[in-house]
Amino acid sequence: MEIARLRNDDPTWFPPLDAAICTDEIDGLLAVGGDLSSERLLAAYRNAIFPWYDEDGPILWWSPDPRAVIFCDTIHVSKSMTRLIRRRTFHVTWNQAFEQVMRQCAMPRDGNPGTWILPEMIEAYRQLHHRGHAQSCEVWSGEELVGGIYGVTIGNVFCGESMFHRQPNASKLALISVAQCERFDVIDCQFPSEHLLSMGAEMISRDAFVRLVKSALGK
Repeated sequence: MEIARLRNDDPTWFPPLDAAICTDEIDGLLAVGGDLSSERLLAAYRNAIFPWYDEDGPILWWSPDPRAVIFCDTIHVSKSMTRLIRRRTFHVTWNQAFEQVMRQCAMPRDGNPGTWILPEMIEAYRQLHHRGHAQSCEVWSGEELVGGIYGVTIGNVFCGESMFHRQPNASKLALISVAQCERFDVIDCQFPSEHLLSMGAEMISRDAFVRLVKSALGK
């Protein structure tokens, strides 16, 4: 199946979601090319699409089916995390270190030297942040940034992009803080992982996720 190429003359155009390739090997690849302008990124997220690619290839746009989400009122908070929160070992802030969180998320991990959070992506989401469409939640130990998460906000949907930790449980605390801040009803996790599933992530159809996004936009 041929993948649609985005037109440079219309930053808001994407092919219909049912054109995405969904197989055991490729889950939701929809389009290739385009740029990371704020207009295109906002059009993507408002249509249940996100970019994900590596430094050796073009920009790839995805809309997986099914989709991993966490409904904020059902996030799993373990007893150990409950004790950690009560001890106030860390403190949490919002939007105090957005670019730092992105750069920490871009650091190599698990022995993998590569990253999909490339310099142009950091700049693109920094611009979204300045326009009020991208948010970060930071976790601190004293004056040290030890964890965090960043994402794009579409109404009451937090489209989580990546999170990191430099101390145990710091990224879990960031995710829990997003769920419990009373600003959001749903956290978009995009693809599932054992870690996210253990915290309450569940799989819903792409159509169901689209309805959540459209409801968040008042459509």
